[in-house]
Amino acid sequence: MANSEHLSILKQGKDVWNNWRRKKGLPRWTGRHKGRIGVTPDLSGSNLYRTDLRGFDLSDTYLVEANLSMSYLSGVNLHAANLNNANLGGIDLERANLAGVNLRGSNLVGAILEKADLKNANLRGANIDNGRLYEANLFGAILTETTLTNAELNEADLTGAQLQKADLRNSNLYRVNLTAADLSSAILIGVNLQGATLVNTDLTDVTLSNCNVYGVSAWGIKLSGIREQTNLCVTPDDEPAVYVDNLEVAQFVYLLLHNEKIRSVIDTIGEKGVLLLGRFTPERKVVLDAIRNKLRELGFVPMMFDFEKPTQRDFTETIKTLAGMSRFIIADITNPKSAPLELQATMPDYMIPFVPIIQEGEEPFSMFKDLKQKYGAWVLDVLEYDSAQSLIDVMENAVVQPALDKAYELIDRKAEDLKKRHVRDYKKRSDHPTGDI
Repeated sequence: MANSEHLSILKQGKDVWNNWRRKKGLPRWTGRHKGRIGVTPDLSGSNLYRTDLRGFDLSDTYLVEANLSMSYLSGVNLHAANLNNANLGGIDLERANLAGVNLRGSNLVGAILEKADLKNANLRGANIDNGRLYEANLFGAILTETTLTNAELNEADLTGAQLQKADLRNSNLYRVNLTAADLSSAILIGVNLQGATLVNTDLTDVTLSNCNVYGVSAWGIKLSGIREQTNLCVTPDDEPAVYVDNLEVAQFVYLLLHNEKIRSVIDTIGEKGVLLLGRFTPERKVVLDAIRNKLRELGFVPMMFDFEKPTQRDFTETIKTLAGMSRFIIADITNPKSAPLELQATMPDYMIPFVPIIQEGEEPFSMFKDLKQKYGAWVLDVLEYDSAQSLIDVMENAVVQPALDKAYELIDRKAEDLKKRHVRDYKKRSDHPTGDI
């Protein structure tokens, strides 16, 4: 129950209330007095329905289970107030200072929280259905199991906020900042995420469906065990809708559709990309670095892949991805370790010119002969070299030009018409009814 004296002072108006607060001082602990000084106003359980509280200093005030529905608190100072289970339905808290406030389990249906300071506020389990939180500061706020359906959170700052199991269905998160926020197990259905920042955001076990993710920044997000990703629109409202079923793919597809530079980069890689495979031991890396530098001089884009790094589950997929983007491949097969695995994963699937090179005096690994016999249509003869410099001296004539010639040959082969045969070509002339064919 509310302290009757405190409630009486409140009803005398903001000037009387604020003067009393100043005289009593803010509640705080002090080392000098070794105790707590000041007064903590107790308005718990009080009925303040439709009360005009604008301009009141309600910081550190105890408002647990108070009825503040339809009250006017625009610009009010509620810093560190305790509003646990309070009824704040339809309340106007525009520009209010709510930093560190406890709103756990509160009813904030239809509340106006535009530009409110809710930094580190506790909103666990609160109902903010249809709430207006434009540009609200929710940095580090606890919104676990909070209901934010149909809420307007345009350009709100939710950096580091805890939104585990929050219900965000049909809410507007346009250009909201969710950097490092925890959205694990949250529900995002029909949400507008256009321009939202989701850097290092935890989306574990989240439901993400029928959302507009146009312009979203989704770097380093955690998507393990995601419950659902469907119908994510990557185009703005004024363009034909394009849907994908993966947030990270959505960002990439959008870049492909709208960024000419990205398309240009991909085209450039396809025309100029050269994949370099080999071991990164000191003596071998000298050769690979020399090749890479020479390729740059010749206008190519070298991409080096280190065989020495630990093998991951997607190791061969990475090799294949880079190979598929390359004009041709150069592989130093001198004293290989894991090279047979990578080459076997690459050669059969891509008709891409393959230039094997080897240090003079070394022999190719045993499997290479079989690979060369099977895929010799695009695998060039092994080129021996006695030193990195001698290889570079003939790089253009012995490596690059033969690889390009092979690339053009393969293009011509792919463009050839399909050859057909007919059974009548195999019939004897006498077998034909008319005597001729």
